[in-house]
Amino acid sequence: MSIEAVISRIGQLQAMMGAGSPPPPPAPTSTSSFSKALQNATASTGTAPLATPAPASATSTSSSLPAGTPYAAEITQAATANGVDPALLAGLVKQESGFNPNAGSGAGARGLTQLMPGTASGLGVTNILDPAQNLNAGAKYLKQQLDAFGGDVTKALAAYNAGPGAVQRFGGVPPYAETQNYVRIVQANAAAYRAGSTSTPPSSPAGSTGALPSEI
Repeated sequence: MSIEAVISRIGQLQAMMGAGSPPPPPAPTSTSSFSKALQNATASTGTAPLATPAPASATSTSSSLPAGTPYAAEITQAATANGVDPALLAGLVKQESGFNPNAGSGAGARGLTQLMPGTASGLGVTNILDPAQNLNAGAKYLKQQLDAFGGDVTKALAAYNAGPGAVQRFGGVPPYAETQNYVRIVQANAAAYRAGSTSTPPSSPAGSTGALPSEI
């Protein structure tokens, strides 16, 4: 074979070796395949989807009053909001109405704290028989008497029952048997509630006179 023929043959072989077929195009990745791959990856790592947190439940109002005290949470809330001892307010409610929200007196006092309609209206009450409104107004009125008499609980309770004017005239608890008993029983009730007992002295019949209409 001549040199020319050899060189030609080598050129042919080099052309054949360098030609090669083009690389195959990458296989298309479908959306479903990607989703499956993601699920498999999640499962393999042990990562679970975050659970939707349950809604937080409403926080109930706690009370320092003994268990079993009627309207304990409402009394505590009203007393705390108005700067009054919850045990004192509970003792007053027990004496005034026996925890009966529909109690009424011959003088016209109504509700758990036996408010006169005019007094209740002046304290912002729109429904005197609504326990929450009645308790809040009663606590507010009791606080007013405590402030008026320098924090003297005895005089404040006497004013709540007989009216502040009577306490001012007599310089203390008026010489009324009902008012004197009222002050004694409410304070005994409060002491029992502070001690953690619901066993308190017997209260007067529901619907005691409460604050006299002529005084407030």
